[in-house]
Amino acid sequence: MSSRKAAPMSVPPSRSTLTELAAAYRISTQFWGYDGVQRDISDEVLTKVLSAMGVDASTEEAASAAVLERDLEAWRSVLPPSVVHRQNKEGTVQVHLPSGEKARVAVILEDGGEWPLSQTEDWAADREIDGQPTGQASFRLPGDIPLGYHTLRAVLDDGTTAECPFIMTPDRLHDPELETTRAWGVAAQLYSVRSSKSWGIGDFSDLADLVAIFGREGADFFQINPLHAAEPVGHMSPSPYLPVSRRFINPIYIRPEAILETAYLTGPQRSLIDWGGEEQRAASLRNEHIDRDEVWQTKREALEVIFSVPRSFARQAALDKYLEEEGEGLQNFALWCALCEKYPEGFPENLEGADSVFVARERRELADRIDFWAWLQWIADEQLERAQETARTSGMNIGVCTDLAVGVHPLGADVWSNPEAFARGVTVGAPADMYNQHGQDWSQPPWRPDTLAQSGYEPLRDMIRTVLRHAGMLRVDHIAGFFRLWWIPDGAKASEGTYVNYDHEAMIGILLLEAHRARAILVGEDLGTVEPWVRDYLKARGIYGTSVFWFEKDGDGLPLRPEHYRPEVLTSVETHDLPPAAGYIAGEHVDLRDRLGLFTQPIEEVRASAERELNETIGRLREYGLVGEEPTEREIVEALHGYIARTPSTFLSVSLVDAVGERRIQNQPGTDQEYPNWRIPLADGTEEVVLVGDIPEHARVTSLLTAFRSALGPDNRLL
Repeated sequence: MSSRKAAPMSVPPSRSTLTELAAAYRISTQFWGYDGVQRDISDEVLTKVLSAMGVDASTEEAASAAVLERDLEAWRSVLPPSVVHRQNKEGTVQVHLPSGEKARVAVILEDGGEWPLSQTEDWAADREIDGQPTGQASFRLPGDIPLGYHTLRAVLDDGTTAECPFIMTPDRLHDPELETTRAWGVAAQLYSVRSSKSWGIGDFSDLADLVAIFGREGADFFQINPLHAAEPVGHMSPSPYLPVSRRFINPIYIRPEAILETAYLTGPQRSLIDWGGEEQRAASLRNEHIDRDEVWQTKREALEVIFSVPRSFARQAALDKYLEEEGEGLQNFALWCALCEKYPEGFPENLEGADSVFVARERRELADRIDFWAWLQWIADEQLERAQETARTSGMNIGVCTDLAVGVHPLGADVWSNPEAFARGVTVGAPADMYNQHGQDWSQPPWRPDTLAQSGYEPLRDMIRTVLRHAGMLRVDHIAGFFRLWWIPDGAKASEGTYVNYDHEAMIGILLLEAHRARAILVGEDLGTVEPWVRDYLKARGIYGTSVFWFEKDGDGLPLRPEHYRPEVLTSVETHDLPPAAGYIAGEHVDLRDRLGLFTQPIEEVRASAERELNETIGRLREYGLVGEEPTEREIVEALHGYIARTPSTFLSVSLVDAVGERRIQNQPGTDQEYPNWRIPLADGTEEVVLVGDIPEHARVTSLLTAFRSALGPDNRLL
């Protein structure tokens, strides 16, 4: 018989140790549901989420060691990974150095100047770190350091130098003009609004026409869906909220004929362009689901032809300048696109990261294709810039309002180019709410809070800077994601996740800094399960919130009276995740979700609740003299917009689908293939296609805008 003792069995971590470790990584161990019930997060979920952050919590021994390591982490480095501070606030930064030594600390400004920091009291006791007695010194951070991306430098007595990014951000965004007036605009899904010249999908030339049309009508902004990049080859995800990159643009929105070099095409080349465009223009006239794959295949072939045309010296100089400004980020994105062409079935294992030596070889071999994909970004950027310029010259004070999605595709360019920034083994979503009772899984990997800080938030700031370059306003989808995100372990249900908290002070600060530099307005989509203090925080920082008529209720569950709406918001009747007003009135949101099996309660109860809500809505509209006893659908739609016009909201948005009488929803949450999400072309209530050229004389559009403006006085004030 062997005398060897059996190895001790691994002991799972205790709840107390797991709770302590989760707190150290700002992972929630419980949360309040939409129904007011507090729920505990299971040990299994906590262990998997910690693993996604690179932390082993599989046993009591490993979890206890991880707690200790986290406690020592800050003391192992002279400076923090990065420091984000804001104007008009006093703060401190901690420096760790061998006991008894001193340090000189200064902020090295973007322009090369130096801002010395003074030391302040710090009574933290010395600690022994890896056998070295280590002390902590604190230095005062004043609130008047210039805005920008600087460097924090510490020089120790022995000559050792340590540096980290130092980012000075605005205390708040401030626009004095918005304190005395309001602004209104029109919202649309750009892909769905086609013209007789579109290639089967709405594009940047259509956007230029739309801003010109509504700028003439007095609108100050035109709100569109995210323009983020999608798959470059093969199947293109219809959802603009599941991009391969949030920094770069989907070139499907390019209008080929608007590229300057088309003027120099040969006859045969021009014929190729005309043939492809004719086929897709015919598709724009039909009320059929938008086929992005077919559109992009045809359009890309045309763009290849245009790319082959030699550019003038001035045009090449402009392209070279763009490439230099976008730098390595654009080159990596273009390389990823080229690799997708070469390996349509998926990258080989040795190409699964941008820093592989094998990738370097591909970069050399695919240089011509990289040039093509980078050129597409320049063309898209140029055409978007033209649309924004048209908006401003047409009388819009704000112009294009673009949208920032929550995350990116797990196999996309952003994850491939910068894999260390993303957590693996989890996706982002949302717990159950009253509209999505099973919760939501958005199939997107979240940013890791720790690696974001270590990179000086470079992925965030590069993304925001690019998105804001040709926009006067940015809507941030699910802005609560800058504070916390619902992480769902792979294989788990959407409801089986937990919240991971981010450094919102740093991330919101960078968002403000980029908006300040772009002179843009920020609107945060703060709907759903958002802690009240978050809305107060955003308001204090100058970020506007979001109000949607159907979601705004008083204490009795009735439509909130207009005078009780928050002033610092963008208010609309609905969102892209709700049916247009005409569809809501007809109860199509209930019929559709019933067909798709999305309810967890009896359909009779749901229908009764929807009918009661509609009756309460009409009753409230009648109280304000907006409808009579037997209002028609059109009268109710116009009354709803007259109702939101009576709110004190700074921004008001009129949905283009409401203006033309569309009934179909653009996106039904909780579905994938069950419904043609993000593929519905703009049509009226009879399902006749409405083109851009139809809008100026469209009877329902004219009627709605007239009714809406009648509630507004001079300078968009209430009458």
